[in-house]
Amino acid sequence: MAVFSYIAVEGSGTVAADSLRGARDTLRRRGLTVSRVDEVTAGEGRTRAGRWGAGRWGAGGRFDLKEVARELATLLGVGVPVVEAIEALSRSRRGKARAILDTLSERLRNGVSLADAMREPAVATHFDELSVQLVEVGEQAGTLEEVLDRLAEFRERRDELRSRLGTAMLYPGFVTVVAAGTSVFLMTAVVPKVLEPLRAQGRDLPAITKVVQSASEALVDYGLVLGLGAALLCLAGFWALRDERGKEWWHRMQLKLPLVGPVLRKQAMTQMAVAISTLQRSGIDFSRACALTARSTPQRVIRRALQDARDAVVNGSDVASALEATGQFPPVVVQAFAVGQQSGQLEKTLDRVAKTYEADVQRSTQRLTSMLEPVLIVLIAFLVGAIALATMLPILEASDVF
Repeated sequence: MAVFSYIAVEGSGTVAADSLRGARDTLRRRGLTVSRVDEVTAGEGRTRAGRWGAGRWGAGGRFDLKEVARELATLLGVGVPVVEAIEALSRSRRGKARAILDTLSERLRNGVSLADAMREPAVATHFDELSVQLVEVGEQAGTLEEVLDRLAEFRERRDELRSRLGTAMLYPGFVTVVAAGTSVFLMTAVVPKVLEPLRAQGRDLPAITKVVQSASEALVDYGLVLGLGAALLCLAGFWALRDERGKEWWHRMQLKLPLVGPVLRKQAMTQMAVAISTLQRSGIDFSRACALTARSTPQRVIRRALQDARDAVVNGSDVASALEATGQFPPVVVQAFAVGQQSGQLEKTLDRVAKTYEADVQRSTQRLTSMLEPVLIVLIAFLVGAIALATMLPILEASDVF
């Protein structure tokens, strides 16, 4: 089996196959639109068509750990030494990604392990502790290829989960911003010009018009002050969220939101289950896996709960009781840990939990989007309609008089 580099519309990388045709067939089955496939010669990092990854054929300057882990696992699987594999990956990239891989290969040439090379200050910010620990276990056990595959799969699932809710909220967020901008424009540019002649005539305006007029005058007269106040509030919030206590408070409030909170909790449970399952399958004991998962969990409330549960387990408590005592884990998750611990197959149990919650998160985000869209449309219609009615009503009353 040989290694082939490819260039596709969706990106570039490497694939293992028996022949050039087999490589193209594999890439097509993955749904990729391939424009170029070349065989990589181990050690030289060259293809039949010449050097690959130099300049225009590079995979880009962005460093993507899951992509690098997947391609490195492929090269290791066909017998390419780790140093030569990393150097081959480096030649397929440019910019920051190439610099990181060059640093790793240089340290490996100097006799340092891959995990220790990933801890080097020059590149350490690109590797979280969970990834480094997985690589270290893989090197010690001689299963680096398998561990890298698991790492790539874990990060793919984690990134997909993170982006799912963000994508679901993208449209509602865009609509809200457009509605706010339109309302401010109407209140500051349109309403004053329409109502000024009526006010000059001294006519008695309808109640809704007086409310809109007062709001319009406030925006026109104090718009700068209000904008500055909003900016200062945002800045104060930004600085507060940089503090660990501020982040935990904000994450706790997120979990209490009526519609978004349950989805965020399920998302956190899925990430936790996938992480612990991946670490356990790689040979890391539960206590260490729990600590690593806690440090890699962005949700501060769940992070603290995991740390408390881990401390309780170290002190002799069973896993299920420790998780239940925190009050942050659903009964299904607690029961899954209890069954997994009793059967000695915790990683398999957590995999099933992760898949269940993953599907639930997907359904929940779709429902959330489908619920928010009509609500926002109705609110926008009500807001714009109220402004239009407040503007047109006195004009219609004046025309009736004449």
